[in-house]
Amino acid sequence: MRSRTLRRGAATLSLLLLATGCVNDPTAGGSTSANEIRVGVLHSLSGTMAISEVTVRDAELLAVEQLNAAGGVLGKKVVPVVEDGASDWPTFAEKAQKLISQDRVAAVFGGWTSASRKAMLPVFERNKALLWYPVQYEGLESSPYIFYTGATTNQQIVPALDYLAVQGKKSLFLVGSDYVFPRTANKIIKAYATARGIEVLGEEYTPLGHTEYSTVVNKIADARPDAVFNTLNGDSNVAFFKQLRGSGVTPERTPVVSVSVAEEEVRGIGPENVAGHLVAWNYYQTTDTAANSEFVRAYQGKYGADKVTSDPMEAGYNAVKLWAAAVTAAGTTEVEAVRKAAGGIAVDAPEGRTTIDGATQHVAKTARIGVVRPDGQIEQVWASDGPIAPDPYLKGYPWASGLG
Repeated sequence: MRSRTLRRGAATLSLLLLATGCVNDPTAGGSTSANEIRVGVLHSLSGTMAISEVTVRDAELLAVEQLNAAGGVLGKKVVPVVEDGASDWPTFAEKAQKLISQDRVAAVFGGWTSASRKAMLPVFERNKALLWYPVQYEGLESSPYIFYTGATTNQQIVPALDYLAVQGKKSLFLVGSDYVFPRTANKIIKAYATARGIEVLGEEYTPLGHTEYSTVVNKIADARPDAVFNTLNGDSNVAFFKQLRGSGVTPERTPVVSVSVAEEEVRGIGPENVAGHLVAWNYYQTTDTAANSEFVRAYQGKYGADKVTSDPMEAGYNAVKLWAAAVTAAGTTEVEAVRKAAGGIAVDAPEGRTTIDGATQHVAKTARIGVVRPDGQIEQVWASDGPIAPDPYLKGYPWASGLG
């Protein structure tokens, strides 16, 4: 308790020093010397979200290593400063402030849950510093100081609903963790369902880290929906899928569509418990591109041949590469110059061509639906014709009017 109090006190002191000009302005670029550029890497390395976030950190560190092997950025070595958000949203805000005001990083790569992002957002806006956020989210947000390299709603959730509709699914049961992403996502899903004549038979939320799903599973079994839409996050998915399988609910009769379960989570859940169920992402380890073959080879070469790659890891990896390209185009790490240069920046990412939309600071992404195989890999069963332009406020969907 005392160490937590001290950390909070240090964060408060940093804010006071920054406000009074006793700390150098982080918007100056964050270079700690003429030969290096510091960047922050901020993820949950402990707690309920560590099952998902540790590997995102690893992918970002791989990208930094590759940048340095190719000569760095602006001729300088990129030096990562790694911090643990500890699955605790106030800690994310504290660590973000530390990285900005004490470590003077040029940018921060981090977060997973929308709760962590929402906690960090005012820190980055107040300091006019850059956060590169790598995970799919519920949309209905944009910030001049956040670049979103994961999917927004029209690149993941809406295509998943379209896929279910084409498959003839007429009823859904919604299960999610009790925080901003699942609740907002389900608000969008219900608006879509109303417009398409799809019945929502139930809606259940549990706290992050929850492990007792017998009541929820029984409600699903009794309701007999055509599909379950799952927005649980973290290690709660382990308990949910194990208990769902034990109840006799099968993917053949009642497929679960998950938007936060990727290859790494499948390993934690156990492929035998989730095989046959569906996921919606923009990238899988099995995605067939030359860039992905190199990404998987490099990742497994660094971390082990048994390691898997996943969409959030790939989006974190892309974030580092997109940041480096924007800095190179700007000729500086100064925040406003990077923001101005970023629009239209593209990389041949493992998922395919990925381009920053300057107006929203989101990226164009190909939507992909996959089925979990018994070996734990994910097989693509549908993909959009090409990258989908980001529409975080769903302006292109009449049924979504009023949601923002």
